[in-house]
Amino acid sequence: MSKVLLALTSAALIALAGCATQQAAEPAKPALSAEAKAALAAAEAAAKEANAKFALWTTAEAALKAAQAAAEKGDNDTVLKQSKIVQDQTQKGLAQLNYPLLKIGD
Repeated sequence: MSKVLLALTSAALIALAGCATQQAAEPAKPALSAEAKAALAAAEAAAKEANAKFALWTTAEAALKAAQAAAEKGDNDTVLKQSKIVQDQTQKGLAQLNYPLLKIGD
């Protein structure tokens, strides 16, 4: 009886050890660089400012979503590229507010 108990205990320990190694083998999520984090934070702030003034273009909004999705994946290059697009588009949207109104007729 003790041999059976020993065999069952050994089998259970081996099974638990196998489960522990499978969890530890999962790859870690890549982290964003400090530059990418700063660029994303600046892009989010610019988009928030433009949205508050009703000057957020849809292209800037789409680029911001793409940058945030890339940040979730840890893709530094895409975050930097999309954040730059957000910055550019929000600046143009805010500048457009200063354009003179177009009047037709008198």
